[in-house]
Amino acid sequence: MVMKRVVIVGMGFGGLSAAKELAGRGLEVVMVDRHNYHLFQPLLYQVATAGLEQESIAYPVRALARRWQGAAFRMGEVIGVDLAGRHLILADGEFSYDYLILAAGSRTNFFGMEGIERHAFDLKRLSHAEEMRNHILTLFEKAGREPDPARRGALVTFVVVGGGPTGVEFAGALRELVVHVLSRDYPEVRTAETRIILLEAASSLLTAMPDELRAYALRKLRAMGVEVKLETRVIDARDGHVFLHGGEVIESHTLFWSAGVAAAELADRLGVPQAGGGRVTVRAALSLDGHPEAFVIGDMAHLVQDGAVLPMMAPVATQQGRHAARAILALERGEQPPPFRYHDKGAMATIGRSAAVAVSHGFRFRGYLAWLVWLLLHLYYLIGFRNRLLVLMNWAYYYFSHERQVRLITGETDRRI
Repeated sequence: MVMKRVVIVGMGFGGLSAAKELAGRGLEVVMVDRHNYHLFQPLLYQVATAGLEQESIAYPVRALARRWQGAAFRMGEVIGVDLAGRHLILADGEFSYDYLILAAGSRTNFFGMEGIERHAFDLKRLSHAEEMRNHILTLFEKAGREPDPARRGALVTFVVVGGGPTGVEFAGALRELVVHVLSRDYPEVRTAETRIILLEAASSLLTAMPDELRAYALRKLRAMGVEVKLETRVIDARDGHVFLHGGEVIESHTLFWSAGVAAAELADRLGVPQAGGGRVTVRAALSLDGHPEAFVIGDMAHLVQDGAVLPMMAPVATQQGRHAARAILALERGEQPPPFRYHDKGAMATIGRSAAVAVSHGFRFRGYLAWLVWLLLHLYYLIGFRNRLLVLMNWAYYYFSHERQVRLITGETDRRI
């Protein structure tokens, strides 16, 4: 008897949870991704700020596939889907499927601002984090021998756009890197000359958090030396300059963008209805209208629950991955899959050493306790014992020594300087 084939596109949190749920259930599970590893994106900023090695937050998918019965991996770039013919189209070929789960994730949304897209950094891939680390360290190398104070100041001014968890965590980690590590590596660059500027268009940071936790995050960042500007929008960027709405210009060679995301480019090639951010409109069970065998999950999916669109977050993708897998198993039994329901278990963000904010099941945490919970949960969700051990050792070493070991410039001088 020929097993039916389930193809899962994207090995992020959603795709991985779907594959794990389907493994050993009498189906052929084919996992497809442009990379051969699962990336733990929430810790990318720590690679960018010299806190962790790249390898400690990635895990090879084939190592998972060989442990999961009926699972296989295909590395390739998906360029389209023939929904009517049930064929997945890759850059180097195509193959058929009986069921499809699209979990290709998201891309950075620059809202059509070409200057910002050309000059800004983002953190969506492992290579982006390495590029960012190279850039930061190269700037300090240049600043250390720059005689002109104005030019030196521009080299060590870092603009972070977006006051969500990514922007807050990156700004805090970068400030700690500068104050505790780079100030000793580069004594010729005074800490007072460096600036980390966090810009947020809304009236507060971490808008999904309760007011008291937002206020705590703002106070903590400012106490650390991060310049936080609320109700401030960036409208353009050119070589060495960041332009704000209202006419202010910041001289800086570093613009980090975390102010928006959109569905992956694959969503535009499906020929199905899309909503805001290019996300694909799905039915209650996460399948496509007219194609009950095809599911879209995670950042690619647009689904309204309780009057609001589900956010583009890892917990949503993880729960949707499990649901899509169980929906396929239900279809195989001749049953109609139930509608998806997201269960919000809370949110959290770390600000710096021994400081974080978290909310879960009505409880609110801040400071050391929230930071400890953040550490433990991130260690728990990392894949692989070696990765957990490496991350734990790096965090412990930094906590007691204020030292970060991964201060390597591994690429050419950055083009943005």
